[in-house]
Amino acid sequence: MYGGRGGAKSWSIARALLIQCTQDPLRVLCCREVMRTIADSVHRLLVDQIAALGLQDWYTVTDHSIVGLNDAEFLFTGLRAIDAAKIKSYEGVDVAWWEEAQTASERSLDTLIPTIRADGSELWFSLNPELDTDPAYQRLIVSPPEKAWVQKVTWRDNPWFPAVLEAERVALQKRDPIAYENIWEGKPRTVVEGAIYAREVTDLIESRRFRPVPYDPKLPVHTVWDLGWNDQTSIIFVQKIISEVRVIDYEEESFLRFDEWAKRLAAKPYLYGDHYLPHDGKNKTQAANGVSAQALLTPLLRQKPKIIARPDSKEVPIRAARMMFPRVYMDEKCARLLDCLKRYRRGVPESTGEPGAPVHDEYSHGADAFGGLAVIVDKISNTPDRSPKPTMQPWGESVKGMGM
Repeated sequence: MYGGRGGAKSWSIARALLIQCTQDPLRVLCCREVMRTIADSVHRLLVDQIAALGLQDWYTVTDHSIVGLNDAEFLFTGLRAIDAAKIKSYEGVDVAWWEEAQTASERSLDTLIPTIRADGSELWFSLNPELDTDPAYQRLIVSPPEKAWVQKVTWRDNPWFPAVLEAERVALQKRDPIAYENIWEGKPRTVVEGAIYAREVTDLIESRRFRPVPYDPKLPVHTVWDLGWNDQTSIIFVQKIISEVRVIDYEEESFLRFDEWAKRLAAKPYLYGDHYLPHDGKNKTQAANGVSAQALLTPLLRQKPKIIARPDSKEVPIRAARMMFPRVYMDEKCARLLDCLKRYRRGVPESTGEPGAPVHDEYSHGADAFGGLAVIVDKISNTPDRSPKPTMQPWGESVKGMGM
């Protein structure tokens, strides 16, 4: 079930499951992409609906569970942090309900869907679409699985739609028709609300510059990094011809050591030119035994990575990126990078209501790497003072295993 605000999707699903569980001892897994505490789950919603349906005598509610007299059970989990051992414990689940599934990642969908496989088991998803490229929107609505039931639900379908929401709906329709189409009519956006690169990303897509961009073996491939460990390390692979900036590949991962990154780069069929690290790549860190990322990567990449100078402010790479966008052609393999650029936004403090600094989140790493590329793009040379290297040599024991 998907659509906009006011359609009563969550209420309807909660009531349906609670009633079903009075007739059959079902195990219901209530999941989200992220669930830091039980307050992030639908626990409160279910408790409210138990009261509304007069089922307080049937269900025993604790801070972390809901159990029926017939041993029907509601379980709660966040899928992003779940490990393989924990997910196997849910194989006997009868119904998995994913609320706010618009936030679902490919990894989490790939984790959950094969797990729920008991005879007659079902997966229920409820979402208000956000971006047209979101995994859940593409996999469940644009190209739904065989035998899936897909239903759009909006405020028009809610016979109990309250007057206070009607006033809010009409006001937004007059004030911001684009936001209205997403929030109330359930139509996905091209970019998130308040995205820093909203116009640039829209133009990239509409001008068909997000498309297959083949690797040119006559040109070196340069890499631009944003470093992380718990956070993602992001790497952009780019070729430059005259003024065109061809982003041909993108990698993003957490908890990979530098030797593992070097192996991943070496497995690609590219002739490498220069590698660029952000300004903190030259800093010696305690986590790496007092060695910098630049020093660790030099023997692995068979050359010393270049350092991008620290900008005076976050606005410098943003301005540079806006100037570079019209020259960019991005391959479809870089869908995750495009998603990061679609979601890169400014924080809005409640105290002022004015857009502030860019938000640091899971999408900012790819956007920061893109900003780093924009800063140095005109310094990229296809004629370095050495021959491009097709692969990196195996790394020695002195550097193998070192992380950040």
